[in-house]
Amino acid sequence: MATAVRPEQPFHPQHPDQQENPDHPHRPDHPQYVDHPQYPDCPEHSDRPERPGRPKNPDDHERPGRPGTPARPLGSSAAPPDPRHRLPGLRHLGPHWYAPVMGTAAVATAGAGLPLDVPGLRTACAAVWALALLALVTVLGARTLHWIHHPDQARDHLLDPAVAPFHGCLSMALSAVGGGALVVGRDWIGVGAAVGLDVLLFGAGTAVGLVGAVVVPYLTVVRHRIEPVRISPVLLLPLVAPMVSAALGPLLVPYLPPGQARLTLLLGCLALFGLSLLATLLVLPLVFGRLLTAGPLPLALTPSMFLVLGPLGQSTTAVGNLADAAPGAVPAPYTHGLVEVAVLYGVPVTGFALFWLALSGAMVVRARRRGMGFSMAWWAFTFPVGTCVTGAEGLARHTGLGAFDVLAVALYALLVAAWVTAAVHTARGLVSGELLAAPRRAPAEPQPTTARTR
Repeated sequence: MATAVRPEQPFHPQHPDQQENPDHPHRPDHPQYVDHPQYPDCPEHSDRPERPGRPKNPDDHERPGRPGTPARPLGSSAAPPDPRHRLPGLRHLGPHWYAPVMGTAAVATAGAGLPLDVPGLRTACAAVWALALLALVTVLGARTLHWIHHPDQARDHLLDPAVAPFHGCLSMALSAVGGGALVVGRDWIGVGAAVGLDVLLFGAGTAVGLVGAVVVPYLTVVRHRIEPVRISPVLLLPLVAPMVSAALGPLLVPYLPPGQARLTLLLGCLALFGLSLLATLLVLPLVFGRLLTAGPLPLALTPSMFLVLGPLGQSTTAVGNLADAAPGAVPAPYTHGLVEVAVLYGVPVTGFALFWLALSGAMVVRARRRGMGFSMAWWAFTFPVGTCVTGAEGLARHTGLGAFDVLAVALYALLVAAWVTAAVHTARGLVSGELLAAPRRAPAEPQPTTARTR
């Protein structure tokens, strides 16, 4: 006869009976929520040993609270699909799936600004932008169905400190595709349609980005509990979203009526620039301090090191685009001042970005040698590098220095290589179904036998 088991209640971080229960199945750090190609930054993706499971009565053959349903053995990789849920393949479709849209749009936008006269380059960039637009529509539709059919999982994503920051990707995907419409998409859909599409996507992206820049940090403070060792560059994602709007908003300035409309948009983008920059400066010391005190990030989370390049390259792009849009929008003295700021700010920030690129590259090589496999975190190699490409292109325009042209071309080659690699692995994961499966545990990095010296 089966032993009576009290039905388990959903985990609540403030419930006094659940705070000290490490084996509650709905805790974000329970073995059920463990490493998976979709969630490389899960709290369980670390070097600590696997937590032993809860003792189980051998006579208990039914899942608690669900008579007649076979129980899932402890330690299994995933829960069986619930027949009550429609579209089970979308249950684990998280907000990080907007990252491929961002990376694809970056390839198109950055390629269109290269100082190269290559036949067919602009046409190829337009085709890539069309692919980004198609990907955006697809992911938007899939995420909408996810919220409709799996609202419990969608809420869990928002309350999970490992997943919540990825909600900033929606804003950046919208703004990136909208900006790409004006940069290169207009070759295929016309200027009028490109302006209309950018107005729609830029407006929606900016609104979502501002909400996310407040809501996610708020949840991090009042609901999430992040240990110092769990701090990672992923925390930057909702804070960088307003910077993307600040960089792409100036593209719309020439299409607005002269006067108050242009000035309002330009200064609004400048305010977004300040919001994102200062918020980023609050988080970056935490990220670097965590690296110095706790050592390298877990293997699958190592690609997130490249996320730091996002605010660096995007802020350089933003000041350059603000300077380009200033004539006709602000008085002459401010126009010249913005050009000077674009150079005086962009050059040193680009220098730091190159330092961080070298450091991150070395960490990725180290992780790869220790067994780092593909995960959706590999898309961090694309969009942040693309922002550095557009930043270098802006510096080349304002300084006339050929070295920045060379830098832009070199970084773009790196961007394309990273995009192709991530796209191929993502396609394979989708075909096999691995990327849409439930989270599972991955082997931890082997522990060194001596003290860490590197």
